Amino acid sequence: MNVRVIKSKRDVVAVCDSELIGKRFEEGKMQLDIKENFFSGKEMNEEETIKILEKMADEDATFNIIGEKSIEAALKAGIISEESVCEIQGIPFVLILL
Repeated sequence: MNVRVIKSKRDVVAVCDSELIGKRFEEGKMQLDIKENFFSGKEMNEEETIKILEKMADEDATFNIIGEKSIEAALKAGIISEESVCEIQGIPFVLILL
């Protein structure tokens, strides 16, 4: 997984399955454009990703999470629920503001 923390007034955490970076998915009027300049960060395993997600949830960040492995890590970190997961062309994603 690729993890990037974008520092701003309210930090943004971008987590994406690495193989999805640079791809675009469309379904009806919805689209998922996984731009490299936003999602490219540090390659991390599930354990490292979970730690970052938990830490950033405590710091009141916003999250952009895309892909099966990334969603699974967010579920394990306890920052999202199954009900909050959407899909476009079978690609799961969550955009949340805690």
